[in-house]
Amino acid sequence: MVNDSLPPVASSRMHLLPPYLFGELNRMKMEKRQAGVDIIDFVMGNPSDPAPDFVIEKLCEVARDPRNHRYSVSTGIFNLKREAGWLYERHYGVELDPAREVVCTIGSKEGLSHLCLAILGPGDSVLVPAPAFPIHVYAPIIAGANVIGVPMGEGSDEECAERLLEGIDTTCRHIRPKPKAVIVCYPHNPTARVAEKPFYQDLVRLARKHGFSIIHDFAYAQTAFDGFKPPSILEIDGARDLAVEFWTVSKPYNMAGFRVGFCMGNADMCSLLGKIKGYYDYGIFQAVQVASIMALREGDDFAREQAMVYQKRRDVLCKGLLEMGWELEVPRGCMFVWARIPAAHREMGSIEYAKRLMDEAMVSASPGAGFGPDGEGYMRFALVENEKRITQALRQMRKMMRDED
Repeated sequence: MVNDSLPPVASSRMHLLPPYLFGELNRMKMEKRQAGVDIIDFVMGNPSDPAPDFVIEKLCEVARDPRNHRYSVSTGIFNLKREAGWLYERHYGVELDPAREVVCTIGSKEGLSHLCLAILGPGDSVLVPAPAFPIHVYAPIIAGANVIGVPMGEGSDEECAERLLEGIDTTCRHIRPKPKAVIVCYPHNPTARVAEKPFYQDLVRLARKHGFSIIHDFAYAQTAFDGFKPPSILEIDGARDLAVEFWTVSKPYNMAGFRVGFCMGNADMCSLLGKIKGYYDYGIFQAVQVASIMALREGDDFAREQAMVYQKRRDVLCKGLLEMGWELEVPRGCMFVWARIPAAHREMGSIEYAKRLMDEAMVSASPGAGFGPDGEGYMRFALVENEKRITQALRQMRKMMRDED
């Protein structure tokens, strides 16, 4: 595949990356805002609420200490790794060795990408649920591996999880060499589906049967609704023999810009990640790491309250979309609503529909096609606007649909 838009100096690796599907939408959004149009933006899962005061206060305090201005450690300071281990013991009953089974990362995206470089290469295959968050596809591709999408299909969370397991099993039985890794993400981005503990038990069983490793992106671990508590794969007996899990402070504590995440679990994979990170970076600004300790230690109530904020936004958005004829499963986790475009407009495709939403309703959302062919026909709405703004967006979308009739 050759991307003619790239300059001649681009490496062959860059030609593996497709043109940026959201580029045209971002250009439209920028032009409209520069013209004074108020675009209600549901595109990116970028928390708009503030981080906890106690985290900011600690950050300001420790940032003044010149000892924190030096290079840090690429795998994270020990006290932060230990605090992450204590959080896992408190929330999931999992005891982790901070020295061997926890690596601090510059967000889960960086950690997952570098882990792929450390464990994957040409000739390796990776299975990924489809549709997929782009980094789950392109981190293995950049590492040189082949990526095979396994369709989740439609239906309830349980039906989609079962279909995914069946697809993983079938694919492993029919391709050679067998896949080296499976990347999963629950609560799932972009579809907001969730998985129960039996899913992970079956996935670990398949990993033993077929000899693959598991990478679980657990970015929305604490963003769950209606009393649902997403399980950690590390709760499953034997999971640490073959799995790692990425956890992050971005969503539960509104600290996305702090760029602090963790890779936890299998000691061999953690070791390889730590080794490759030593060649790429000097770790996270130490003051941010100390502030993140406070988030992990004191932030349980804050995370629960923030999840309730997202739940209320979810309720308003889902009610309004359903009333307009959108098809959706009300999510029990994640900070997105994944909704099927009304039948009368589905044929135009999600990208064109996203442009129409922005042009005629002043609403911006992510087209499902941006998450692979299996996402076509859907839109992803991030729960980052407040309830008043969501209500306004729904009002503008209703007007657009009335005008079309």
